[in-house]
Amino acid sequence: MPKVTVKDLSGAEQGSATLDEGFFGIEPNVPVMHQVVTAQLAARRAGTQSTKTRAEVRGGGAKPWKQKGTGRARQGSIRSPQWKGGGVALGPKPRSYEQRTPKKMIRLALRSALSDRAADGKVVVVDQWGFDQPSTKQASAALTALGLDGRVVIVVRPDDALAVKSFRNLPTVHVLEPGELNAYDILCSDYVVFTKDTLPETSEAAQAAKPAKKVAPAAAATLSVTAPVLDAENTAEGEPDMATDLPNRPKNEGEAAKPVAPADRVKPVGEKTDPRFEAARLKSEKEAEVRAAKEQAAQDPAPAETVEETDEADAETKPGGGFSFNRPAESDGAEQ
Repeated sequence: MPKVTVKDLSGAEQGSATLDEGFFGIEPNVPVMHQVVTAQLAARRAGTQSTKTRAEVRGGGAKPWKQKGTGRARQGSIRSPQWKGGGVALGPKPRSYEQRTPKKMIRLALRSALSDRAADGKVVVVDQWGFDQPSTKQASAALTALGLDGRVVIVVRPDDALAVKSFRNLPTVHVLEPGELNAYDILCSDYVVFTKDTLPETSEAAQAAKPAKKVAPAAAATLSVTAPVLDAENTAEGEPDMATDLPNRPKNEGEAAKPVAPADRVKPVGEKTDPRFEAARLKSEKEAEVRAAKEQAAQDPAPAETVEETDEADAETKPGGGFSFNRPAESDGAEQ
């Protein structure tokens, strides 16, 4: 893991500090840094630019001259885009330039920028600032003693008001809190200065430093309980299998599901019956009865004599004036 020398305000060495490899030891991802910085600069734009179209410019309600006969080009309004004082065609309107950037990409850009500065030796760690009172003169002297020239980003604690007031008047210094670190400010600066308290750490290192959470006894008992597996083989004798309670559920994996008649289906408590489904059910039951009657009649056909007797009875009961195929042949001969 990369290490850096810890210094005080006079520039004397005060030991060394180990930099987190997750923040200061990765390969910089240039495309991600470019995309994040572009999105950050775009979000800074106010987007308040605006122009007036021909509909928003005052005047121009009347036709300047008649359509034909003047020898001039036809015009409909003096506020058209081609006229002086007219509206602007396709001009800018207020809009938002904000780009949606994933959080993982923002964190990767920050770690890439810090790793780039650490690889160049531009990361400085100070033991503590230790100002007794706000003093820009002391702050400038400290930067000179540390050998920092050019643009500098200083990361301070939120409660270190003396350091903030001491550095904020220097034109080449940008003061940030740990939560305000971003890839753009780091890439715009030549040096990044931390204190021991503001060095970033990965979540894994932070979790390792924290004590492990205790699991509640009830939760531990719930996690340790496992549901028993019911099979046909290990089911005790005399105890019904769970699958036998449901008519449509197979007892074993290889057995196919048995169809359940609508009348045998057990309606759950609170279930409402749709009138359309009830009518369809009654219709299907009637069709099943008719089909069963036809099958029964096909299996037990009636004798032929009974059919002839029925035909004769129909002929006797039919009115005389009507035509029937069941008339005897003798009547035809008599008429002839």
